[in-house]
Formats: sequence, structure tokens, C-alpha cells
Amino acid sequence: MVILKGRGLVKGVAIGTALVSRDPISFYGGVDSESGLVVEKGHQLEGAYVTGKVLVFPRGKGSTVGSYVLYRLRKLGKAPAAIINVETEAIIVTGCILAGIPLVDRLDKNPLEVIRTNDVVRVNGSKGLVEVLKKA
Repeated sequence: MVILKGRGLVKGVAIGTALVSRDPISFYGGVDSESGLVVEKGHQLEGAYVTGKVLVFPRGKGSTVGSYVLYRLRKLGKAPAAIINVETEAIIVTGCILAGIPLVDRLDKNPLEVIRTNDVVRVNGSKGLVEVLKKA
């Protein structure tokens, strides 16, 4: 089992399969707020659903409305289970706080190099820990 240590930004624990992107994500305009489908043209995850996934990406981008899209996704049961960023920013932090989505960043190893899509991952936002429980 691989354990990564970093900065816990939003408390909570979640387990799920990883969905990994090397592209930053904009939740406003890049993710459908009703379905959780990534709709940004040309995005690495275009056509994938974030619902229930441990979403791993470098950082957020775009409008601050993205925070509210994360909150709406949670209200509709379409939010990611947890988010892991290389280095997060205010839009993602605010959205995760509003939606109660565990969030970690600044891990001791680059999560984009250690975690692969479909790995089973546990995120502990309270302790800043990420455990890769099962490799895909």
C-alpha cells in the first residue's frame, strides 16, 4: 500500500476509485452541474463522470462560480467523493468546504505520478493522508 502525506484542507474521509487528469479543471463550464459529466472540449476527462470518484488533478481554474457548482453537485448526489490536488487554489477549497468534500494537496509525492485512474484510494482530509489501497 502506498501512503502519501500532505496538507489536509477540508476534513472528512472518503474511499473511491481514482479519476486522474493532468489537466486543470474548471467546474464552471467544464463540468455539467446536473450530471457530473466533464463537458470541456478537449479536456483529458471529457465524457467522464466525476460522481463518487476520488478526483485527482493539478489545480482548479476558471470562475469562482466553480465553487457553487461543486456545492450543487453535492446537493444532487453527483459530487466527487474527494479531491486531491497537486496545489489547490481558492475556488476548489471554497467549493469543497461548501460541499463537505474532503480535500488534500501538497503531498510528499506527486499524486499524478503515483495514482492512476481506477486505483482505489482513501483520502483523509482531516490528517492530510492519501492511501492507495488497490492498484488498478
